[in-house]
Amino acid sequence: MVEMRRLNKTSSDVPKFPDLGDNNTSRDQQIRFGLNPLKLMGGFVVCLMGLSVLFSISVILKDFNSNSIWAVADARLLDVALPRDLEQEDDSLGAFVNQKKNLDSSSIEHDDRLINGLISDQFDDGSCLSRYQVASYRKESPYKPSSYLISRLRRYEALHKRCGPNTESYNRYVADLRAGKKPEEASDCNYLVWVSFSGLGNRILTLGSAFLYALLTDRVLLVDRGVDLDDLFCEPFPEASWLLPLDFPIIDQFKSLNQKSPECFGNILKTSNSSSSSSSSSPYVYLHLVHDYDDHDKLFFCDQDHSFLQNVPWVIMKSDNYFIPSLFLMPSFEQELHKLFPEKETVFHFIGRYLFFPTNPIWGLITRYYNSYLAQADERIGIQVRVFDTRVGPFQYVLDQILACSLDNNVLPNINPDESFITSPENRKSKAVLLTSLSSGYFEKIRDMYWEHPTVSGEVIEVFQPSSEGYQQTEKKMHHRKAWAEMYLLSLTDKLITSSWSTFGYVAQSLGGLNPWILYKPENETTPNPACTRAMSIEPCFHAPPFFDCKKRAGTDTGAIVPHIRHCEDMSWGLKLVNPSVERA
Repeated sequence: MVEMRRLNKTSSDVPKFPDLGDNNTSRDQQIRFGLNPLKLMGGFVVCLMGLSVLFSISVILKDFNSNSIWAVADARLLDVALPRDLEQEDDSLGAFVNQKKNLDSSSIEHDDRLINGLISDQFDDGSCLSRYQVASYRKESPYKPSSYLISRLRRYEALHKRCGPNTESYNRYVADLRAGKKPEEASDCNYLVWVSFSGLGNRILTLGSAFLYALLTDRVLLVDRGVDLDDLFCEPFPEASWLLPLDFPIIDQFKSLNQKSPECFGNILKTSNSSSSSSSSSPYVYLHLVHDYDDHDKLFFCDQDHSFLQNVPWVIMKSDNYFIPSLFLMPSFEQELHKLFPEKETVFHFIGRYLFFPTNPIWGLITRYYNSYLAQADERIGIQVRVFDTRVGPFQYVLDQILACSLDNNVLPNINPDESFITSPENRKSKAVLLTSLSSGYFEKIRDMYWEHPTVSGEVIEVFQPSSEGYQQTEKKMHHRKAWAEMYLLSLTDKLITSSWSTFGYVAQSLGGLNPWILYKPENETTPNPACTRAMSIEPCFHAPPFFDCKKRAGTDTGAIVPHIRHCEDMSWGLKLVNPSVERA
């Protein structure tokens, strides 16, 4: 029975009539001794009143839809018992109200929690809170994934579920690998194993590159968790893990794989031509796509040399490069890539938003910081500082460069050193500056500048820095947690300034869909003039691309072959994807 204590009177408020008996014996006695007809009439009326109250309550409960309940519950916490199918194991109305409010907050900015269909709806929300909550923390992307990309992702998820770890197919092919032999028959389950290598920014970019290659070649991507990958990212594929099982047969050999390994792709090409390479007895091939790879390793990006990999069940990849731009120069992938990404500069924007969601502990770091320091600002500015000077900073020439870029491009307002205060409360706006750096010195200088002097515009500038680790600590779990949290926080800003050559900045700009100002790399401890330039696209830069014409078998400028691949702003020999028709402001 549901009690409506503040809407209706309870049964205890109904008048009691002691002369109304409760069994046949008493009723017979009352009739026998002559009961007053008025009392009988009163009893009848009371019964009608009771039935009326019960009927009213049942109608109210039936017609009270969930929205009505929430309207009442939000206004006044009534003592209403919830139906068992809604309350589950918790009969607390307060908990249920909070759950409803949390669900409402997930669509503050826009309703599509699935990023326009990019991610699957087959996940348990609680296992990865960031997957569906991030929509309420960032502006809706101006870019939309193609319907073809969405369909290919769903197809890949089905393949991964069918062939992933602990499936019948996986167990069979692992047994062959352990025995050192190739499968006797061609398989519809082929694998790409990504080896964890290098810093966090590099790992994120190369893992995204590996996934696209797996998508293009119908391979199942399995990732070596390294020190902490499973601590950083949620599982991206529903109902199947992407983590390489720890009992994988050759997992202990990953560190020793190099260009001299007999299984190395480049080494195989050195010792035999590509046509005979397919007959290699090894059940796996190792791809060395690290920055020090040689000309034979780089033939991976040539169709005629790459083709023999189609018959290899296991491909092991180690890389510290975002090599996707060179995949766009391979004729065998050209048509498929165009269908997947009609807007060329959105490749990592969508791959990153599909693959990389912070785990719950890291999402806690992100949301607590965002809500405490950034949420209330009218505008959020991200400044990512990477300094290649090995001495202990901060350095004045770097600070001058940050300020020159920020002020010259109206990212931050100038100060008025001659006034003690400027007041314009009716138009006052606030800007929150999120600065990330291994050193705290740049944050302190900029914070003090805006504390000690008013801005000429009257804007209020608040400067924050989540951490200052001093130096990269690549083997420390909390260091990587903070780094990933800071990348993600930068991606939630409205405007972004990044440093040259920094994969940390590349990840932030691509995830956020932000077209950053890039600080030029200083030379001779001198502030460059101009201090920065606007990026051509939101894509990362491929730092070590091949300069080779696969058809002519001769060197060439790979940044001048197609209009959608150009040299990077911050690294003249690097390659990046752009939309050639878009003119940047």
